[in-house]
Amino acid sequence: MASDQSDSRPAATPTLAAVAAAVGVSRTTVSNAYNRPDQLSADLRDRILSAAHELGYAGPDPVARSLRTRQADAVGLIFSEGLGYAFRDPGAVEFLHGLGEACTEHGRSLLVIPASPGAAHAETVLRAAVDGFVISSMPAGDPHVDAALSRPQPVVIVDSPRSVDGVDFVGIDDRAGFAMLAAHVLSLGHRSIGIVAVRRGEEVPPSETPQPLLPRLDVGQSPHPVRQQRLLGLVDAAERAGVSLRDAVIVERRRHSREEAALGAAALLDARPDITAIMATSDIMAFGVLDELAARAVRPGLDVTVTGFDDVPEAAVAGLTTVRQPLEAKGRAAIECLLDDRPRAAGRQARRVILPVELVIRASSGPVPG
Repeated sequence: MASDQSDSRPAATPTLAAVAAAVGVSRTTVSNAYNRPDQLSADLRDRILSAAHELGYAGPDPVARSLRTRQADAVGLIFSEGLGYAFRDPGAVEFLHGLGEACTEHGRSLLVIPASPGAAHAETVLRAAVDGFVISSMPAGDPHVDAALSRPQPVVIVDSPRSVDGVDFVGIDDRAGFAMLAAHVLSLGHRSIGIVAVRRGEEVPPSETPQPLLPRLDVGQSPHPVRQQRLLGLVDAAERAGVSLRDAVIVERRRHSREEAALGAAALLDARPDITAIMATSDIMAFGVLDELAARAVRPGLDVTVTGFDDVPEAAVAGLTTVRQPLEAKGRAAIECLLDDRPRAAGRQARRVILPVELVIRASSGPVPG
């Protein structure tokens, strides 16, 4: 006796061919409706999309399409911190905004690959379905960097590592920018200067207690050239002004955060109450210095000069003297370099895009207290 139970077999998955048959056009025409809409009239494309909707066809398989075209329509960003940091740090947010806007204009998505110190996600870089990589502020020799450079897709480096043969670079002149800032501080008469900086991912541990600046410049080979270049800018400014830095001291922290910088400022002020200026290597670190001064009822710009670097939006609110760098433009420039479709001949000269910086003087800097 035949069963009268309904057939429980799943319905066939709708295909591109089924849509073509329903509309009475070729499969190529249906494909063009999704991938090359400019090849069809608006009326024909609407008919195709309407039939696809009725049949439950969602469009060409993006994985199959990427295999066929060898294009993923995505850019990979290898970022030197954890993923949460990328959306919390104001400088990183500005940079990501520029990257994202440029990707949108070019019809690309953005895949963020966090590569914080100690992380080991090089396999993620090797497997990433992207058309190229932007490497941002990574240390030289990092396995994530090596993995990206081993792939055939183009790579653009932002800030560091520097001078990688055949790889385009986007950044600023950190040394000249910090020298400009230091010249301003020295012109105000400051000689007892403290530095709050970050030293991470290095064999040489950070000096969490104040140390003379000049000997620390020669300790170990820094894989983070941005920090090193900024400190050398202070040396350049002092040499040009004929000023000795024998009284300058530095405190280094393991993490780039406001809280870590406040601890560094406390160590400086406890060990060297004669300090009249504290120069942080970033605005975030400078905000931590300002926090510690506020806790001690010390007035920035009147009792102690404080400077930063980057000019993130909060710097203006805090009245922070700093160096403005075009963070959003840096992100845009990286994408423009990466997606430039000019021929890339073997052995070609890598492009170096160096964006301008500007000294911004605000209330946090002033002359040595009388």
